[in-house]
Amino acid sequence: MKNEIELKEPDNFEQDNHFYPKALNSQLHPIVNHFFNLDKKRIVKRYRHLNPQINEVTLEEVLSYVPKHFYWGGSDLFYVTTESGNRRMVVLETNSCPSGQKSMPPRSDYDEHRGYRYLIENAFLPALKKKKKLPKGALAVIYDKNYMETSGYAQTLADLSKENVYLVPHFNNENQYIRFDNGVMILTLHSGEEIPIKACVRYVTQKPWNRIPPVTKTFICNSTLVCLSGGRNKLLANKAYELFNSEIGESGLKINTPETIKDVSKLEIPLWVQRFGGKAVVKNPYSNAGQGVWTITNEEELENFMQGEYTYDQFIVQSLIGHYDWSSTSQHGRFFHVGTVPNKKGNIYISDLRVMVCASASGFLPCALYARRAKAPLESEITGSSWETLGTNLSVKLGENQWESETSRLLLMDRKDFNSLGIGIDDLIEAYIQTILTIMAIDKMAKNLISSKGAFRMKLFKSLDNDQTLINEILV
Repeated sequence: MKNEIELKEPDNFEQDNHFYPKALNSQLHPIVNHFFNLDKKRIVKRYRHLNPQINEVTLEEVLSYVPKHFYWGGSDLFYVTTESGNRRMVVLETNSCPSGQKSMPPRSDYDEHRGYRYLIENAFLPALKKKKKLPKGALAVIYDKNYMETSGYAQTLADLSKENVYLVPHFNNENQYIRFDNGVMILTLHSGEEIPIKACVRYVTQKPWNRIPPVTKTFICNSTLVCLSGGRNKLLANKAYELFNSEIGESGLKINTPETIKDVSKLEIPLWVQRFGGKAVVKNPYSNAGQGVWTITNEEELENFMQGEYTYDQFIVQSLIGHYDWSSTSQHGRFFHVGTVPNKKGNIYISDLRVMVCASASGFLPCALYARRAKAPLESEITGSSWETLGTNLSVKLGENQWESETSRLLLMDRKDFNSLGIGIDDLIEAYIQTILTIMAIDKMAKNLISSKGAFRMKLFKSLDNDQTLINEILV
C-alpha cells in the first residue's frame, strides 16, 4: 500500500491499473447483463408476481428511495434454504464505502470506466451539486486500503469533473495528511502547503470515526455518520433493521438476517452459543474485511474465543448457517447453505454475493456485483477450523494497515464463474431489494442521529450503543 499523496489529472484512466487481471478481459454473463437492464417497473412486476403478498406501492417507494446520508453501499448475502426447500437471500452485513469495482466485468465494449463512472456520475456529482454552502477547495479521494480501487475513483472523478483530484492515504495510527478545521477538511501537502477540500469520496474502513468526525462542512461520500449508524457498526445496523422491519411490516417486505442477539458481553457468550444449539457466529460489531468474526461449532472453538483479549466491550451473537447436518437452531427454524454447483471433484462450497448500489435522483441503482467462496468444501462433518469452510472474505491482514487479497476465491459475474453460483435473475432481484432495504434502514438511523441543528446526537447514540471504548474513539 502506498503512503504518499498523489495528484490525478484528467484524461489519464488506464484500465490495467484499476481492475484485477481476471476482470480486464471478462465478459458479463447474459443473465447479469439482463438484470442490469431491468427497469423499476419490470422489477416490481416480477417480484410481486413471485411474492403476491407484497404491497406494490411500498415496493415502488423502496426502489425510488433517495437517501439523505448513505449514497453508496454494499450488502453481503448468503443464498440459503430451509428444510422444506424455501430459498431466500439472507443479509450478513451492509458496508458503507464497499469494494467491488475492480472485480466487475464491463457492461459494454465501450464501458472503459465501468462501475467507477457509474457511481461518480450517478451518486457523487449530483449529490455534490445539491450541497449548499460548501467550502471552497479541491476534490479528493481518501483511503486506508484497496489502492487499486480508490485510485480508480480518483482518476474517474478527475476525468468527469475535469479537475485535478488528490488521492490521499489516511491510515489509522500513522502520520496524517488530513485534519479538520471547524468542519472543513484540510490537506497538508509534503511541501507544507495546506489545501482545503470541498468534497471527497471516502474509502476509509478501519475505525474511520477516530479521525473523521461524523458531521463536517466538507461533503464526504459517505460520512462516518453512516458508519456509526450501521455501515461499519453491526450492532447499530441490526437495531436499524429491526426498527425498519417494524415500519414496513404490513407491506410484506422484510430484511432477512440470521437471528441476532445484541449488546452481549464476553461472559454471556457461552450462554447464547448454547441457546443456538452449540453453533453460532460471534462478531466484534465494529470490525470489517473478515476481521473480528469467530465461527463457533464446537467446545474447542468456544474455549479459544473465550481465552482471547478484545478491544471492545460489546459483541453480537448470530445463528450459524452451515450444512444441513450442522446449522444453528434459531427461532425461525434451521437454514443451511445452497452452496455452489458441485465442481468436477463433487465439492460444494459456501459462497456469498456482494451487491453494491449507488444513489441516483430516481433511487438506488445496481453498481457492481461479485461473489466469493470459502477455502474448504462444505461437508456433512467439519474437520479442522470451521472458518475454512464458512469464511468467504478475501481480505487477509498482514499487519497494521497492511493487506492482501486471496483472489483465487473470487467469483466474477462473467460467463465462466457465474454459472457455478447456482443463482438466477430472480435471486439477483431479491438480493438487490434486500440491499436497498438495509441501506434505507441505516440511512433512517443516520437521520435520527442528527439533531435539528445538524449536530451529532451523542446521547442518543450512547443509549443505542453503550460501548465506552467505541464512544471514546469518536472524533467530535
